[in-house]
Amino acid sequence: MFPDAKCELNFKNVYELTVAVILSAQTTDPSVNKVTTHLFENYPDPQSLALADQTTLENIIKSIGLFRTKAMHLIELAKILVEKYEGQIPSDFDTLKSLPGIGRKTANVIMSVGFNLPGLAVDTHVLRVSVRYGVVDLDADPTKTEMILKEALPQEQWGIAHHALLFFGRYHCTARLPKCDICLLRKECRYKKMNP
Repeated sequence: MFPDAKCELNFKNVYELTVAVILSAQTTDPSVNKVTTHLFENYPDPQSLALADQTTLENIIKSIGLFRTKAMHLIELAKILVEKYEGQIPSDFDTLKSLPGIGRKTANVIMSVGFNLPGLAVDTHVLRVSVRYGVVDLDADPTKTEMILKEALPQEQWGIAHHALLFFGRYHCTARLPKCDICLLRKECRYKKMNP
C-alpha cells in the first residue's frame, strides 16, 4: 500500500537528521520541518549548535512541544559531539542511545535512515498497527514490539518495514477513524474483530 514510504523529515546530512528526529518526539514531522529551516541556517553543524544560547534556540523551536527540554538536549548533544566525536554523529546504536535526547526510537531512525544500517524504530503508529494486527500483545510496549519485529524480519527489511508500518498507521490505520471499510487487511485485524 505504501511502496514509497520514507522519512518525511527534511534533512541534508546525518547531523540534520539527528536534530530533526530529536525534535520530532511528540509532535508532527511537518511542524518540525517548519522550524528546522531556520534552525539549520543558524546552527549548520554541531560546532555552532554547541555554542548556542538556550533561550535563542528555544525561541526558534518554541512552536513544537517540549521545546525547552529539546533545546537543552540539543545543546548538550552538540557539546558532546564536539568534545568526544570530532563533531560527527556516531554510527553505533549503543553510543547513540547514550547521548542526550536520543532513545531507542531515535537511535534506530539514525541507524536506518542516516547510516543505512539495520534499525527498526517503533513509534506510536508502528506500535498501534502491531497491536491491532496481533503481532504483539495488547499490552506490549515499544521495546518489546521492536524486539518481536526484529526477530520476525530479516535485517535488510527493518528500515523498509518501519516506514511501511509507520505510513500505514499514520495515513490508513489511524488512531481515530481508521479506514477499516476499505482496508485490504481487515480480515487479519484484531481491532476490527473487536469493533465490528
